[in-house]
Amino acid sequence: MLLGYARASSTHQDVERQIVALLEAGVDRDKIWVDKKTGANTHRDGLAGVLQYAREGDVIVVVTLDRLARNMRDTLNLIHQLGERGIGIRSLHDPIPVDTMSPDLLARMSVMMLALFAEMERVWNRERVAHARAKAGRSPGRKTELA
Repeated sequence: MLLGYARASSTHQDVERQIVALLEAGVDRDKIWVDKKTGANTHRDGLAGVLQYAREGDVIVVVTLDRLARNMRDTLNLIHQLGERGIGIRSLHDPIPVDTMSPDLLARMSVMMLALFAEMERVWNRERVAHARAKAGRSPGRKTELA
């Protein structure tokens, strides 16, 4: 059975594009779990729901692997835990196809590479944002109001 998981990093972001892609991939609407929460926290209700629901032979479909976990370690740990339960992961739009149910060594290696690339991109993005803020004379965090 195909199960879907979509995640946006914050409550004001939209997951509709991900949901449409999951539906087009054959996932039933009632089998899609959604989170609007940062991937830095692995304790997400939607992720917990799909992991609890999944059974041996199921495949969890995500639009891209970075929607599942935020860093390489969390991604590989999750894929390993699911693999031990006979549950696969498939991504739809990564530049290298991801299907953890494949016995192909290259397919398994592609998962590791994509997880590494996603983590590198997050680090570089954080550096770009910090640099832009510094040039603009702004410090990170929320503005505080003085009474």
